Amino acid sequence: MNVLAFISIITYILVPSLRVFSMEADSITVSQSISDGMTLVSQGGTFELGFFSPGSSNKRYLGIWYKKIPTRTIVWVANRQTSINVTSGILMLKSTGSLVLSQNDTVVWCSTPHEQAKKPVAQLLDSGNLVVKDEEDANPEEEEGYLWQSFDYPSDTMLPGMKIGWDLRNGLNRRLTAWKSPEDPSPGDFSWGIETYNYPESVMNKGNKKYYRPGPWNGLYQSGAPELKPNSLFDYNFVSDQNEVYYTYTLRTNSLVSILVMNQTNYVRSRYVWVETDQKWKIYASRPGDYCDTYNLCGANGNCIISDSPVCQCLKGFRPKSLEMWNSMDWSQGCVHKKPLSCDKFNQKDGFLKVSSLKLPDTTFTWLDETIGLEECRTKCLNNCSCMAYTNSDIRGKGRGCAIWFGDLIDIRQMPVGGQDLYIRMNASELIEEAETGHKKLTKTIIAIIAIATSGMLLLGCIWILKVCKNNSDKVKHVDQDQNNGKHSEDLDLPLLDLSAIVYATGNFSIDNKIGEGGFGPVYLGKLVNGEEIAVKRLSKSSGQGMTEFKNEVKLVAKLQHRNLVKLLGCCIQGEEKILVYEYMSNSSLDSFIFDDAKGEVLDWSKRYHIICGVARGLLYLHHDSRLRIVHRDLKASNVLLDDMWNPKIADFGTARTFGGDQIEGNTNRVVGTYGYMAPEYAIDGVFSIKSDIFSFGILLLEIISGKRNRGFYHANHSQNLIGHAWRKWKEGKALELIDKNIVGSCIESEVLRCIHISLLCVEEHPKDRPNMSSVILMLGSEMELANPKQPDFYMSKFSDEANSSQPADFGTSNEITITQLIAR
Repeated sequence: MNVLAFISIITYILVPSLRVFSMEADSITVSQSISDGMTLVSQGGTFELGFFSPGSSNKRYLGIWYKKIPTRTIVWVANRQTSINVTSGILMLKSTGSLVLSQNDTVVWCSTPHEQAKKPVAQLLDSGNLVVKDEEDANPEEEEGYLWQSFDYPSDTMLPGMKIGWDLRNGLNRRLTAWKSPEDPSPGDFSWGIETYNYPESVMNKGNKKYYRPGPWNGLYQSGAPELKPNSLFDYNFVSDQNEVYYTYTLRTNSLVSILVMNQTNYVRSRYVWVETDQKWKIYASRPGDYCDTYNLCGANGNCIISDSPVCQCLKGFRPKSLEMWNSMDWSQGCVHKKPLSCDKFNQKDGFLKVSSLKLPDTTFTWLDETIGLEECRTKCLNNCSCMAYTNSDIRGKGRGCAIWFGDLIDIRQMPVGGQDLYIRMNASELIEEAETGHKKLTKTIIAIIAIATSGMLLLGCIWILKVCKNNSDKVKHVDQDQNNGKHSEDLDLPLLDLSAIVYATGNFSIDNKIGEGGFGPVYLGKLVNGEEIAVKRLSKSSGQGMTEFKNEVKLVAKLQHRNLVKLLGCCIQGEEKILVYEYMSNSSLDSFIFDDAKGEVLDWSKRYHIICGVARGLLYLHHDSRLRIVHRDLKASNVLLDDMWNPKIADFGTARTFGGDQIEGNTNRVVGTYGYMAPEYAIDGVFSIKSDIFSFGILLLEIISGKRNRGFYHANHSQNLIGHAWRKWKEGKALELIDKNIVGSCIESEVLRCIHISLLCVEEHPKDRPNMSSVILMLGSEMELANPKQPDFYMSKFSDEANSSQPADFGTSNEITITQLIAR
């Protein structure tokens, strides 16, 4: 292509004025230049180089941007620290291979090729890389042939294929640095690059201080950022050898446009994805992600656990260095060993405790050997009195390589998923205590298993004997009753427990052991002979919701296995008794905390967010991952139970319905559920689907955040329910006023606002407008931009309490209204 034909200034006289046409080229040679108004375009037409003014500034800079994206997105700037005047800049390529940006014959910026050029040419590649190479280069896309490239001098944006890190051969350090402001591309406070420690890792700095680190690369991902492992959209890689140490990513599909940007904001490093349908960039993920991403928040040998309160805990075998400061939430002094290390010459008084799922500590003081295994790594660490911990440097396969830490362990956090094992040095006596504690737990478990097995055998024998006796007796006296029980007890897929054992466990259903009352009957705390606590749900003889719901719950829950669904242990059908036995949840139900001013203080924001995510995962399993698609139909705060670690478990499947693989909705003439949580299409027309549960989840979100019930909500200035109140505050830009006073001090406002946003998307009037549960999980776990919610239907505020009602079927007390029957139109 004749470049001179493209780069030309055409003048003509209109009155006495001159006009300069903007022309495009795909390369420049020594005899050519680019002035303001001209551009250099990549061969594929993806990127464009030229002069621009950021924001409302009149200063000019030479930069590269996406050509076909209407929102001008600058990905590289040449003269970041020295601007030029309007229309006065000229970019030239010298015969030496240097690119020179000048203004009125004064050099503003220039590049320096790493070797002398023969016949240089500058070209903008379709990757966004501006390169200088010899025109006769046989491999124009080979990096080794470039005399100079812009990818070696990044600004604030990382493009696919770009390397962030070191070229050790020539001392080149490639770092991302944020713009100072949207109108000033000069380097700001935040930067991101690779630290070349013995065990290298990427680090984000604010000024000269570390701000955030995702942990060292372990062969699959950075130990503190497991979500960055290769997936269907991105491939990530970390290279460390004698020539280079760098991090890079590539896109798996040409249709995806994604960039990584350093921002001068709290969400410093953000990945953006261009959404063509919306014609805008949306945030896919950002770092730091939460409070525990704060560098060295918990001090030396501290472990940050985002789901705990407070978030900082000492590692096992350690205690706070200053208990007074630690209790006042100042964790800067960190933790020290409970028992000092001995490090005797025979190495008999120290050992290692394995701690799992950690972001590995800061690697400043480390040693690395990629050729040895874990056992040899342990020996090396034990023989060095300064060694405090070790692990595999590569966890692929069975693991390989050895990384060793010296001195205090800095910036550790517990990962909810992913993370890595770390073997931490401590005094042997401390290890013995840990082992004894574990042994006691194991012994109790074994005894419990033996007791359960023995009891089970005896129970089965008793059941068999009783059944024989009962059958013989019933042939004479109770033929009809036997036939009825037999019809209902078949195919329940659960252990059939003897009534006498349950009577004994509950103290003959003592009122002192009663822990709740639901629409299906009372719930009792029981204790088996092995000491295991159970929750016993006794179907009320007067309940209109009888055997059908009972069988439904047994068949459904028996087949469900998920950590966020309550576990059904067995059932009993004898005579008129219909009983379900569940695992006992020591912290009762969610409603007993969030709707109680005093107890609500126990659930700070980190716990409530943990509960929200757990309920979402449970619903995702019901809707998409279980063998049958299951619609709960009565999701509410009283049907979310909490174990001793505040893990939520969805309970009460008496009203649940199953769908086949392709079925998406159903219809019923018998509407069951609870006012305040029921989707409008279900309450009015009897139509239910997974989107009905999404609606209930949206209500639950609002209640967890506000500490107020949707049903019975009162506000002095209007008669709307909680949905209507939330919508009003959202439109007024005052959504934070919804926050429960018990979590004001502990909440992360951005997370709360995001949850309120998600809740309003979940309670939209039309089911098709509500997200599915997989989308909700994605929205909760990322910083991607969310769609604007539509005004929800406020139908619930129009209903009165005229429907037939009884108390809800749950494990805790409640004053909610449960619909027992509502005929659809």
